Formats: sequence, structure tokens, C-alpha cells
Amino acid sequence: MDVTKSLLCFISFVAFLLFSSVAEANKAHHHEFIIQATKVKRLCETHNSITVNGMFPGPMLVVNNGDTLVVKVINRARYNITIHWHGVRQMRTGWADGPEFVTQCPIRPGSSYTYRFTIQGQEGTLWWHAHSSWLRATVYGSLLVFPPAGSSYPFTKPHRNVPLLLGEWWDANPVDVLRESIRTGGAPNNSDAYTINGQPGDLYKCSSQDTTVVPINVGETILLRVINSALNQPLFFTVANHKLTVVGADASYLKPFTTNVIVLGPGQTTDVLITGDQPPNRYYMAARAYQSAQNAPFGNTTTTAILQYKSAPCCGVGGGSGTKKGNSFKPIMPILPAYNDTNTVTRFSQSFRSLRRAEVPTEIDENLFVTIGLGLNNCPKNFRSRRCQGPNGTRFTASMNNVSFALPSNYSLLQAHHHGIPGVFTTDFPAKPPVKFDYTGNNISRSLYQPDRGTKLYKLKYGSRVQIVLQDTGIVTPENHPIHLHGYDFYIIAEGFGNFNPKKDTAKFNLEDPPLRNTVGVPVNGWAVIRFIADNPGVWIMHCHLDAHISWGLAMAFLVENGNGVLQTIEQPPHDLPVC
Repeated sequence: MDVTKSLLCFISFVAFLLFSSVAEANKAHHHEFIIQATKVKRLCETHNSITVNGMFPGPMLVVNNGDTLVVKVINRARYNITIHWHGVRQMRTGWADGPEFVTQCPIRPGSSYTYRFTIQGQEGTLWWHAHSSWLRATVYGSLLVFPPAGSSYPFTKPHRNVPLLLGEWWDANPVDVLRESIRTGGAPNNSDAYTINGQPGDLYKCSSQDTTVVPINVGETILLRVINSALNQPLFFTVANHKLTVVGADASYLKPFTTNVIVLGPGQTTDVLITGDQPPNRYYMAARAYQSAQNAPFGNTTTTAILQYKSAPCCGVGGGSGTKKGNSFKPIMPILPAYNDTNTVTRFSQSFRSLRRAEVPTEIDENLFVTIGLGLNNCPKNFRSRRCQGPNGTRFTASMNNVSFALPSNYSLLQAHHHGIPGVFTTDFPAKPPVKFDYTGNNISRSLYQPDRGTKLYKLKYGSRVQIVLQDTGIVTPENHPIHLHGYDFYIIAEGFGNFNPKKDTAKFNLEDPPLRNTVGVPVNGWAVIRFIADNPGVWIMHCHLDAHISWGLAMAFLVENGNGVLQTIEQPPHDLPVC
């Protein structure tokens, strides 16, 4: 008995030492985000833009896998706001996830809220952004997750890390752009420019002087951490005369592959290695739209940054855009895919493989088939025509399984669930569309264009093994939809075109090494299949990351029940959680 006690004491002592060493290695990073209006000049005009700490884009956060972030957000702007930590698993810390009226009520002007969460088991590139109205047009920044102390990348360590945030800029107040769209029922105005690290680049007016410049040495390898933080546009990205080696996406490592161009839907991140193996010169890094929706207007301009060799004969380190006096070396321009080049998008997405054998659930407890797409509501009788400026006098809407998602306004969904407040939501989101039809066909009944509106959740037991078939539809127009699931990473085990056919398409499932993502680009006129284990209790929204679409209701949410014991139960809400 004494020997047993001694052994238990020794084991406890060793466990304490191990825990202490981990606690010392894992740091807590404290930040303060002040949300405020800041004068920002782009395209010759100055706007009072909402920023964090006066910065556009906002602060870059750098942590190691296992570290904790504590970010106090102080709202000194005139709008309500929340911050979402895009791609962070938020294990048991759903109160810190950030989507407005889903996991919290918004932070009111003059108020504050502190987000506390630990990043576990994730390495690579994530980001953060406002999740309220269209404030993320200017309120966003990178979140870089490095390996824990003593560990390294699964590839040769790069000389430097360079975040590249692709964005959109409106020569207007983005909140007003959204409000006008909601008022009229029509599509919102397109942005006036795309940006790289907040700068439009040489091809736009009044922009050349501040074009983003990335220096590189001959023989040097840089890790470009590319983030699509645009509101409404998937984007192609390439660098003139240089190969890109893809090594990660959405904070998960991949089997490396080389490409000339990458494509990212809004919300997605891609890590690529680039080596200074070309003649010393100046080379454009460029991004422009991938537009999959036929006949839909979009911004057809190109944003640029400059990859500049430090030994280039033109100008030395940190030169400008090629238009300054004494600098006659205009950067070399790359060839970008056509705007509608779905073949390039498909080849790229099908190149993704997890670095190692994936732990994909093979037995399924919950099998959902979810249609995603747009819709058109008939003009209400009490509306004037100016409020129904969608096609043929309608109002745009969107839905999943014919349910157009409506956010509550008096409580957040997570608060209502946690406190048992009735009447805020129901748990009857359908596991399949109410009507089966030719989803990608050309002769879709007009009766399917008007979805039901509601706040419907789908309940999952803790530990459920979930498969979701995401099916694009041709209602109004087919389109590539970037679907983002909060609180989870998922395996993309297959994708294809046309209507998903379980009898033949299951043969395409990759259960060996599918990529682990948090946002999937569902192919235009096609489908994608994802799997995950519901091991994170809380309320988690799944939505299209085209912000115009989420404002029309292209979303749903999962209610994942608590499991057994503390480690399978969501934490208690923090004392400073905002109230509605």
C-alpha cells in the first residue's frame, strides 16, 4: 500500500512538473483593440473609416500553438461591433467566437468586452475581423500561429513570414452600402478597388505612392501568408515569373505542391513558399476576381503589390511603385486567369491533401444534405417599387434548405440556449431540402424561389460524427459559395459538379488524406462533402462568407449539446458579456 501511495505521489509530482513546464511555455498575450473612426485616404478621397487602434488593416497578432489570447475590445465608434477570430476552434469558449447575436450581443458604443481563448492544435495562418454589419470591410487583421517552442515547421524554415491580406475598398461608407441594399432589396454596390495590405496598388488612381512592397534577397525563401479578407469576392493571386509552393491552408499543413496561381474564397487562408530565384528585378504580385455567377456585376480591376529584389538595379531596398522620378523599372506583370476560369479553380482545389493520414470519421451519425443558394421574394404589398429593386420587382434573399436564416435581436442564440430562454430559436432545421428537385438544372420551379424565414438550428449530440453534403443550386444563378463553419475544422472529402449522386459519388470520397479546412468553396453548379466530429459544445453558425449573401439569410447554426464532465461542457459566460 505504501509503495502504491509513493508511486501515485511520484506520478502526481511528474504530472505537476510537466504541467508547469507547459504552462511556462504557453504564454498569454494581452492586447487592447480600440474601435474608432479614423481618416483613411484611398483613391484620392478621404473617409472616416472604422479601424482598430487607428490602423488599416488592423494589428497583426502573433502567437504559438498552445498560447492564450486576451483581447479587450473598447468600442469608441458609433456602430455596434463584435470581433470574430476566424478559424480558431474556440474549444469550450464559444462566448469568445464573436458573431453578432449568435454567441454574443454586440459591443455597444462606449462599452467594452474582453475575448479570452486558447489556440490549441492549430498552426499556420488565421485572421480576425468584425462580425457585425459590413464593418469587416476595414476592421480585420492577421493572426499568425507559429509552432510551439521547441518545434518547427514540417518544411524548411523560411527566412521571413509576410502576411498578405487581400481586401476590398468602397469609396463610400460600407455600412451605408449595406443599408441601402437592405432598403431597396437589390444587390449592394460593388467595391471600387481590391487591396493588398490595405493598398490598391499601381493600377488605381492616387495609389502608386503607397503600393505594398515586399523585399526579397536572391536565394531567400519567404512564407507568404495570403488571406482573402474581401467581403464578397473570391480572388486569384499570383506573382510574376515565380512559382508558389503551397504548404498550408486555414492553419493546417498540406502535402506541398507547386502552382503558378492560387485562388481563395473570402475567409480562406493559404500559406505559400516563394524563393528569390529570378533575375533581380521588380515583379508584380497581383490579385483579381474569380467570378462564377453568370451575368452578375463585379469589380473587374486588379490590385497589385511588388516583390522587389534588394539587389535590383533600379532602386535598392524599399523603392516605390515604379512611377517615382529616377525609377524607370516598371515591375513585370503576371498573367492572371480569366475571371470565369472555373477549370483553374477546380485543379487548384483538387490538389489539396493533408500532410499526414487524416482521422476522418468513417461511421456517420448525422447525415445532412444542405442546398445553398439565392432566392427572390415577391414585393410585399405595402412596399413601394423603390424597395423592390431585385430582378423583376423582387427582393433578393438566400437560404439553406429553403430556410432563410434570421438572427434574433433580444438575445444571442448561445445565451438563449445556455439560460433556457424560450422563443428565441427552434431546433427544426431540416436535414434535407423540403422538396427534391434538379438542383443545378435550368428549369427550376418559380415556387422554389421564395424561402421560409426563420431562426432554425440543428441539434447535435456531443461526439456525433457528422457528414454534410453542400449542394449549390441554380435558383437565380449558380455560384461558388465559400461556406464557413464556426467552432470547427472539417475534412473536405469530395467535391464535384452537377447534382450529388450518393450511388456513384461516394466512390470519389477521400478518407485517407483529405484537407482540413474551416471554409470550403462549394463549386459553382456543384457540391462538396465535409465531415467532422461534434466535439465542441455551443452554438456555431455555418454561413456563406460572401457578406452580401449572409445578410440575405444564407446561413444556419448547429446547437452542439454538452457531453459528460467539465471537459465536454461549455464554460460559463464571462462576467462582462455584452447585453442586448
